[in-house]
Amino acid sequence: MAAELKQTGTAKAKYFDNVTVLFTDFVNFTQTSEQMAPQELIDELHTCFKAFDEIITRHNIEKIKTIGDAYLAISGLPKPDPKHAENVVNAALEIRNFIANRHKEKGDKTFRVRIGIHTGNVIAGIVGATKFAYDIWGDTVNTAARMEESSAEGKINISQTTYNLVKDKFECTYRGDIEAKNKGKLSMFFVS
Repeated sequence: MAAELKQTGTAKAKYFDNVTVLFTDFVNFTQTSEQMAPQELIDELHTCFKAFDEIITRHNIEKIKTIGDAYLAISGLPKPDPKHAENVVNAALEIRNFIANRHKEKGDKTFRVRIGIHTGNVIAGIVGATKFAYDIWGDTVNTAARMEESSAEGKINISQTTYNLVKDKFECTYRGDIEAKNKGKLSMFFVS
């Protein structure tokens, strides 16, 4: 896509099937950030997101972007990967553990995390005219966001689709069918 963008000034969107999306969000971010000086807040966000970047890179996952205190990443593109769901769950476990250890060390001067994961298909492309941004769209992204919103502090919440791909590799607990904003009831599982 980058080469196409350089040559033509645009890049065609591409459809990717069989990908897994990771969404994280910091719990009570506003309240926590109010207890920190501005530079202290930025430094802590940088420390956390830098660790997330290192974790996902080890697991063959692509960072898409941060949105405030949220983090969006995907496995299975640009190159297909049969272990996309497994990669994302392994990374999520490391992210959860990093944040738990960071909280033990820094207490209220750091964050707590909620994680959501969903598997499906997405459209990916480059948008913008002055500041180009590679991004992903589709119901899979929205459902991953709902998994995160429906998760709990320190938990990894996965969809039925992701569960079906990882159930033999990870211990998961069925949470039931839970109402998700604009999605209705969705089967959800916590990864232990």
